[in-house]
Amino acid sequence: MHVYTHAACLAHDTGPDHAERPARLRTVLHALEAAHPDLDWQQAPAATRGQLLRVHDPRLLEAVLETQPAALHPLDPDTVLSPHSAEAALRAAGAGVAAVDAVLSGRTRRAFCAVRPPGHHATASAAMGFCLFNNIAVAARQAIDRHGLERVAIVDFDVHHGNGTQAIFERDPRVCFASAHQWPLYPESGARNETGCGNIFNAPLPKGTDGAGFRAAWREELLPAVEAFRPQLVLVSAGFDGHRLDPLAGWLLEAADYAWLTGELVALAERHADGRIVSLLEGGYDLTALAECCVAHVDTLRL
Repeated sequence: MHVYTHAACLAHDTGPDHAERPARLRTVLHALEAAHPDLDWQQAPAATRGQLLRVHDPRLLEAVLETQPAALHPLDPDTVLSPHSAEAALRAAGAGVAAVDAVLSGRTRRAFCAVRPPGHHATASAAMGFCLFNNIAVAARQAIDRHGLERVAIVDFDVHHGNGTQAIFERDPRVCFASAHQWPLYPESGARNETGCGNIFNAPLPKGTDGAGFRAAWREELLPAVEAFRPQLVLVSAGFDGHRLDPLAGWLLEAADYAWLTGELVALAERHADGRIVSLLEGGYDLTALAECCVAHVDTLRL
């Protein structure tokens, strides 16, 4: 199994006391190295402008890549550029592209992208919610445009709704987007009646949702929708901020709940996608919980 990362992702400085901090990725890397010494580590390449422009407006590329701040430069109250952020954003998006290429060329069946900044809040034209480029959207378009896939599923279990991913693909029937997320919570999107062109499936769940409620939503609503889509590739927005210890939300999940859903996705991918899964790290802001959940996720992806 390939794991993609790059040192540039650690150099993205969000400032003191910011939740999306370099320690998140450092903790994930150390935990995975300790749990799985035999992982096939890969250096994430930089995404190209052409790959980014499949998804993003040129003005966003200009804002992220050409601002070149000498110090911290806020794009919004939550989202920050620093001198090394452009390189980190390119590597985070490039990881997904490289992982898709590896999986669809048969070099590996599963891949995990241990990168930051995260991506699923970034829209076609705006960075937001800690996200600069929409890494998973760039990966999905690589699968469609470079490899000719006709059905790509994006499964998002971050506690915050992936508004950017939904907005990018809500009129594209080649992509199925399925999300369970806390409601109400930032970014205040993801209602059940947001269905796109019949390709968007949202399960908003309240504060206090535990593992039983989370599993029921996926088992009864979301996984059947993805199953019916018969994806040729499964992409995962792997956010672990629904854990009971996470400071930014109010769910009560455990690592075992993420392992369970990962197992369900592995089985679904085996039935429809030759087992092919690419997972990209999104949220998760308690370091202990994040490490435990990432290890559980990768443990199950390797089965």
